[in-house]
Amino acid sequence: MTSGSVIFDPLLPWPVLWVACGLAALFIGLALWRGLKGWGLRALALAAVLLAIANPSLQIEDRDPLTDIVVLVVDESASQGIDVRPEQIASAIAGVEAEVAQLPNTELKIVRMGDSDGNRGSLVMEALSTALADEPRARLAGAILLTDGQVHDIERMPDMPAPLHTLLTGEDNDWDRRLVVRNAPAFAIIGEPVTLTLRVEDQGAVPDLPGLAEIEISVDGYEPQVFQVPIGEDLELPITLQHGGMNVIQLVLPEQEGELTNRNNAAAIQINGVRDRLRVLLVSGEPHAGERTWRNLLKSDASVDLVHFTILRPPEKQDGVPVNELSLIAFPTRELFLDKISEFDLIIFDRYKRRGILPTLYFDNVRQYVMDGGALLVAAGPDFASADSIYRTPLADILPAEPTGRVRDELFLPKVTEIGERHPVTEGLTPPDDETAEDALPWGRWMRLVDVSPLRGDVVMSGAEDRPLLMLDRPGEGRVALLASDHAWLWSRGFEGGGPQLELLRRLAHWMMKEPDLEEEALTATAEGQTMTITRRTLGDAVGEVEITGPDGSVVMVPLEEVSPGRFSADWTGPEMGLYRLKEGDMESVVALGPAAPKEFEETLATPDVLAEAVAATSGGIHRISDGIPDIRRTREGRAATGRGWIGITPREAYLTADIRVSPLLPAWAMLLIASMLAIGAWLWEGRR
Repeated sequence: MTSGSVIFDPLLPWPVLWVACGLAALFIGLALWRGLKGWGLRALALAAVLLAIANPSLQIEDRDPLTDIVVLVVDESASQGIDVRPEQIASAIAGVEAEVAQLPNTELKIVRMGDSDGNRGSLVMEALSTALADEPRARLAGAILLTDGQVHDIERMPDMPAPLHTLLTGEDNDWDRRLVVRNAPAFAIIGEPVTLTLRVEDQGAVPDLPGLAEIEISVDGYEPQVFQVPIGEDLELPITLQHGGMNVIQLVLPEQEGELTNRNNAAAIQINGVRDRLRVLLVSGEPHAGERTWRNLLKSDASVDLVHFTILRPPEKQDGVPVNELSLIAFPTRELFLDKISEFDLIIFDRYKRRGILPTLYFDNVRQYVMDGGALLVAAGPDFASADSIYRTPLADILPAEPTGRVRDELFLPKVTEIGERHPVTEGLTPPDDETAEDALPWGRWMRLVDVSPLRGDVVMSGAEDRPLLMLDRPGEGRVALLASDHAWLWSRGFEGGGPQLELLRRLAHWMMKEPDLEEEALTATAEGQTMTITRRTLGDAVGEVEITGPDGSVVMVPLEEVSPGRFSADWTGPEMGLYRLKEGDMESVVALGPAAPKEFEETLATPDVLAEAVAATSGGIHRISDGIPDIRRTREGRAATGRGWIGITPREAYLTADIRVSPLLPAWAMLLIASMLAIGAWLWEGRR
């Protein structure tokens, strides 16, 4: 295609030329005022001179025409996969392709977008902006959005040089029921009720239904409970957590007939259970150097309420001190060991032996307290091997070892046993290698070991001649730990370099109080987006595959790899959001993938309201696909680009210049000749022949 135009390349600067034009106009005006007959010819002569100075040229361009571009943004997010929308999307794409193919010099660019990361919803405008950035604005004839209208980034709409249209999926008679979680705390105190705020909403062309809806609530995958709740009202639901760590609460609304989707009928809420205050009863025997070790450990934790019961004066000691001067009040032993023993989370016997102060009934009550779920820690000294040992009480039924009667007063180095390397209490406490000196010890040694014979439980640490040092057991519903030495305090004093005394005792106390992170047999999973990290802890040498049951009932077997002694792990990506059940052997767990309320399904009904203002600003239109695919026409810029059954695009007529040729309209001598002849003609016209 060839195109010509006249251009000017003045011989003098434009300001000088404009001044010359002004002077010429002044001279012509003077000629008129004086009545000169040849003023017209003089004006033409001046015009010829000025035109010659302007240097007019003819520019001829060889142009290659470029096609107009129509951008079609296809929303393929999760909400576009429900009901008949996939079929509508396919038919709409085919219809737009056919319409654009009939338009001359026009091509179609299709941009597809899926779910956004981070639960940000349908980012249609972000996809449109990216598409426009890849195409020249001068060629953009129009843009079409194929969506349900639920756009979550409307504020990011780009500046449109052409009409913007919307083809809307969905049907006019759609309706949907959804579950909305108004409020769900991230943390809650174990044993105390926490309130969840929920709401059941019906949207769209709702049929005649009852005013109450059923809701199923289950915690950690157990049998759900069914409640009747009102529709359209906020509901405050109290939940009491029974264990520490992550608690998964699943809420489900049964699907109704004709409902658009059931993807927003369920919500999975994860609440971390924490303890408010830990109540510990420390029972000390005769004072010794390590007594303060336990007290300092427990008092250093602000969340621990410590009750310390110490025998300062045994009954057999007679020193003549009046009884009324020994204490201000009697110690409430009966209240502690009978009435309120169940209120304690942990009981510690530190070098305690029978002195006739605590009767056998009290010890039997402690035994029953452990069997019912309590925790007992015995830090044994020489008294444990004597005839007055607390092993000679009903506690013998729950202690993991019995004393042999021998006490080893010798230096020995505490060691983690093979099973201790797998147990979470002692995992990773293996002494590090010391390369600074050949005779240096990785840990400080202890000086006393009470010899015991294991009866049950796990020996996680050993002492002299590999004799048991630390034993753990689970009698009934409770936990028991036996430390067969009273010299753990040597580590805290830095004897021979010390050792991890604080970490060991902290883990021991937390294991006894059933902290989930210190369970030796556990199957856990943590989620990040759609990927879960599965961890299986065990004291055994191997584990089987994990059986994962998805929200749709599908089952997948995932193998685990050993990452450290007693710890097996694997990463697995779930295909959809929801609650997944995990099982390996006798261990079961649940984990929720995705947010509690996916943004894609907060609003599922197709609506033109969100895009109406943005589309109207570009003279575009919104059409439902259910009413038919509209025709596509070419309209002039500034005219309405939509009508009944049609949408319009603006032709851009863009081109690519292949060659340019410039040539003067007349040579300079011709312009000078014309000006001279006009001047002579004016002189002759005025009668000077």
